[in-house]
Amino acid sequence: MRFALDGHYGYGRLIQSSIPGIAMMLVGSIYSVVDGLFVSNFVGTTAFAALNVIWPAIMLIGALGLMIGTGGSALVAKTMGEGDRDRAHRMFTMLVQFTFVLAALFMVPLYLLMEPLARLLGAEGEMVHQCVIYGRICTLGLPAFMLQMAFQSFYMTAEKPQLGTIMSIVCAVTNMSLDALFIVVFKWGLAGAAAASMLACCVGGFYPLWYFSSRRNQSSLKMVYARFERHPLLQACSNGLSEYVGNISFNILAICYNLQLLRMMGENGVAAYSVLLYYSYVFAAIFFGYNITVTPVVGFNYGADDKVELKSLLRHSMILLLTLGGLITLVSELSAGPAARLFVGYDPELTALTMRAIRISMASFVLVGVNLFTSAWFTGLGNGKVSAAVAFVRNLILELGFVFLLPVLFGPDGIWFAVDAAEVCCLLISLSLILIYRKRYGY
Repeated sequence: MRFALDGHYGYGRLIQSSIPGIAMMLVGSIYSVVDGLFVSNFVGTTAFAALNVIWPAIMLIGALGLMIGTGGSALVAKTMGEGDRDRAHRMFTMLVQFTFVLAALFMVPLYLLMEPLARLLGAEGEMVHQCVIYGRICTLGLPAFMLQMAFQSFYMTAEKPQLGTIMSIVCAVTNMSLDALFIVVFKWGLAGAAAASMLACCVGGFYPLWYFSSRRNQSSLKMVYARFERHPLLQACSNGLSEYVGNISFNILAICYNLQLLRMMGENGVAAYSVLLYYSYVFAAIFFGYNITVTPVVGFNYGADDKVELKSLLRHSMILLLTLGGLITLVSELSAGPAARLFVGYDPELTALTMRAIRISMASFVLVGVNLFTSAWFTGLGNGKVSAAVAFVRNLILELGFVFLLPVLFGPDGIWFAVDAAEVCCLLISLSLILIYRKRYGY
């Protein structure tokens, strides 16, 4: 089944079309959570904290795949909207090749610098050893990981979002099965968790490479012979800069949270924050999946100069995301207790701390969807600078500022309120930018 980029997108079609993308991101987030569950319950608190200390640093590089995929998918969709399918194929191929080359270039230095990097991020003693084990194994799988992240954005542009859902399910089953085998049966500890994750990434990164090159490919995109061209590469990276900035900001933010929490609460603080990250990532995956679906549609209609449809997409998306945000906030508040007990129920004090962190921080999800969509909206319109500015201000200026300011004013609880304060401020900025650029794009 193909999901065409052209035509009118009302509420029904938006929901129907976004379900595969949301399912893809949800499944991906859930198997990341399962990874954490296995480590927390079968390896221990130190390993669990170590995983979450070093992972943000790996994501600083891995997110380049997301940048190329998100910015490139909007650019390819725009080219398709202009009617030039052959060029769209060449651009798609070039972007995939560039992702692989970039990953290969980063592998060796990241592998060699893993120990000093772990110490720089605040790890000490046994945690350093655990960080190095996990980080180096993940580095070996970097090309597959970056390809997987890039392809996630291209499934909707290829008008085959359900393929992304299938791939996520296959990767999830692979990862969870290998987690059970490597961690529980073979007792490989954190090394087993890293190996399971990277082998799953090989499935998610290399199978699409084969599919889009094969005769079985029935999508709107295919791999063809292509040479590197400077302008579209720069344009794709510039356009996807917001997603990269948003992702690295998130990971820099996670590093700062960990440093603050290690100082104020020790390993328990990092463990509680780790659970909060997993928990919030599952719900945020719904918004990411929606944005992956809508961004190529925005790009296609922008390329086709359909201003009426752009206005409709904006209005319908805002209403859908606000409604969805309210429902997510309600569900997250009600399920905070079971979620905390699932991860750290073996420690009553840590469970109580985790529940409080979830209940305070997850109130922000009423607004998260709109703020994330604003960045995706400008990516679809090809305005990477504004898109990146929204992501940068939201994470690195607002939330990072509140992470250091609010604990001074309100004590340890202030660190959990940082995201709430940041989302409120970011909403005002998001709405202002949408209004400022309304005339320019005609929506």
